[in-house]
Amino acid sequence: MRSQICRSARTILSAASKQTSRSFSGGRAAAAALTCRGRVSSLSSYGASESGNAFRGWISGVLALPAAAYMLQEQEAHAAEMERTFIAIKPDGVQRGLISEIIARFERKGYKLVAIKILVPSKDFAEKHYHDLKERPFFNGLCDFLSSGPVIAMVWEGEGVIKYGRKLIGATDPQKSEPGTIRGDLAVVVGRNIIHGSDGPETAKDEIKLWFKPEDLVSYTNNAEKWIYGDN
Repeated sequence: MRSQICRSARTILSAASKQTSRSFSGGRAAAAALTCRGRVSSLSSYGASESGNAFRGWISGVLALPAAAYMLQEQEAHAAEMERTFIAIKPDGVQRGLISEIIARFERKGYKLVAIKILVPSKDFAEKHYHDLKERPFFNGLCDFLSSGPVIAMVWEGEGVIKYGRKLIGATDPQKSEPGTIRGDLAVVVGRNIIHGSDGPETAKDEIKLWFKPEDLVSYTNNAEKWIYGDN
C-alpha cells in the first residue's frame, strides 16, 4: 500500500512538473496580465484564449504539488524497516534504579520489548561485547565496569529502532547529549553513561546473537501497533 502511494505521488509530481513546464510561458503572460490589472475579473479575458488555457494548466499543476509532496512525506515517514536492536542498561543504571525509567521511554516511543534478562557478565564476556574497541586505551576499564555488576540486556523491535533508539539514548558523552535524551537527562560523565545501544544493523545482529539465544526472542503482535503505525 505504501509503495503504491509513493508511486502515485511521484506520478502526480512528474505530471505536474511537465504541465508546469509546458504551460509556464503562456501562464506567465496570463499571470503578469492579472497582476497588472489587479482584479480577478481579468481572468475571464483569458478563458477562451490559448494563454488562458495555459494559465489554468499552470495553476492546476501548482495546486497538485502540495498533495503529492504530502503523500511522499507520509511514505518516507514509514520508509524505515521493522528491525531489532540490542539495548543494555549498564551496572550504574541498574544500581541507580533507572530500569523502569529507561524501559518506559522506549515504550512511550512505541517500540516493543521482545527479550529481556538480568545478568552479571564475566570479564571475558565483556571483552567479546567490546571486541571492536580492543585497541583503544580505555578498553580494559570499559570491560571491568561492564562486568562489575548486574546488567539489564534487552532486545527492542520497531520501525527504525536502531537509528532512533540511538537518538533516544543520546551522545556517548552525557554533557554533549541533548536534554530529553536518556543520557542528557540522567547521566553526567562518559564513564557512567548508564546505557548501551547498537550503532548499526550489523552490530545489532552480532550483539543480539552474543547476548541471547534465538529461542529467547519472542515474536508477538502488540495491540497498540495499529495505533502506532496506522496499519490495520
